Amino acid sequence: MDQNKQQEEDYGYNLFPERNSGKFQKGSIAESLFTFNHKCQVMLQFAMETSKLTGPYAKLLLGAMKSSGCAVYKDRHFSCEDCDGTVSGGFDATSSQIVLCQNNIHQQSHMNRVVTHELIHAFDHCRAHVDWFNNFKHLACSEIRAANLSGDCSFHNEVSRFNFGLKKHHQECVRGRALRSILAVRKVSREEAEKVVDEVFDTCFNDHAPFGRIPHDKKDANFAYRDFENRDRYYANL
Repeated sequence: MDQNKQQEEDYGYNLFPERNSGKFQKGSIAESLFTFNHKCQVMLQFAMETSKLTGPYAKLLLGAMKSSGCAVYKDRHFSCEDCDGTVSGGFDATSSQIVLCQNNIHQQSHMNRVVTHELIHAFDHCRAHVDWFNNFKHLACSEIRAANLSGDCSFHNEVSRFNFGLKKHHQECVRGRALRSILAVRKVSREEAEKVVDEVFDTCFNDHAPFGRIPHDKKDANFAYRDFENRDRYYANL
């Protein structure tokens, strides 16, 4: 990457002002008094638990990361913070930490999707050694996978946005959300972002690890979680 361009690039950190401000220390009295933070922590805990309401999306990803040697701990790898009004969360590769935007996440269903989306980035960071800052294709691939596998483009969520199905609607939703995510964190033209997404789309869209399938709904996620839990039984019986 050109040195001048690298100096100008903020990699989206401007969207997460508390990342650099040092405004609060984790666990401080000031932080605990904020209602947003307490609510965020409660919703995070609920999202990480397997239940009929949330589905096992996060539970499967946490298990897969542990199996890959990258165990995730709630207090170490998640941080509830105030963010720019345009984002709900982010993955900070420099600290291997997921940022949850406590001022923008107000419903449990939203929290579930954000946690799942960012855990997919964390899983990619663990298993694929993604070069987030220098390899544009790596970033695009992870954004495609996160949009595809997190439930961002589920039928229910698309209907709630008044986006109704056309042919290959799911693919177009994934493509569009991946593009928006890239443009939010990189100073590139839409044309450049579209070109990179097109180059990696088919390969990354069809990479369903660790789910083994696109979890279009909680039923699909439950099947994926069952398969993940039983993944070693075949080999144990050989």
